[in-house]
Amino acid sequence: MRKIISFMHISLDGFVAGPNGEMNWIKVDEEIFDHGAKRIGEGDTALYGRVTYQMMEDYWPTAADKPDASKHDIEHSKWYANVHKVVLSKTMKNDDLANTTVISDDLFDGINKVKQGEGADILLFGSPTATHSLMQQDLIDGYWLFVNPIILGEGIPLFVNVKDKIKLKLLNTKQFTSGVTELNYIVDK
Repeated sequence: MRKIISFMHISLDGFVAGPNGEMNWIKVDEEIFDHGAKRIGEGDTALYGRVTYQMMEDYWPTAADKPDASKHDIEHSKWYANVHKVVLSKTMKNDDLANTTVISDDLFDGINKVKQGEGADILLFGSPTATHSLMQQDLIDGYWLFVNPIILGEGIPLFVNVKDKIKLKLLNTKQFTSGVTELNYIVDK
């Protein structure tokens, strides 16, 4: 069965965004882009909440076409065009969305159907509200966290309303020159 891996930038004190959704504190450079691109490139399914999906749709389909497009923009734009997208939303419809599936009700069954399909791990990008919903139903199998060297003090936390303890097994870590540290965990069931 395929696994859902949550890919998230996080502050040292556990926030994924500032109080108003700010993400300007996240450190991303070519070293992190290149490292992440290897793992992301192996994925064939991306999972998003509605808000994150709409942000991605506003940027990635045309990112490679811009005159100042970076190597990362070109590579990720190509990947985004080909990857199957799954969106958790109670308001979006599946109509006319190329290579996209919308799960609007019965989250547990909808996600398990995707997990039982063919393919590589399913990468859950950002999407704190969707992540919280999946956590509450024990549907996340791993956490790929990029811990940024900052304490926000307040914001949108990654871990909220966790019903039971979630035991994790550390697979690997990596320190980047920017001070960001990658922590790659799998849920130890």
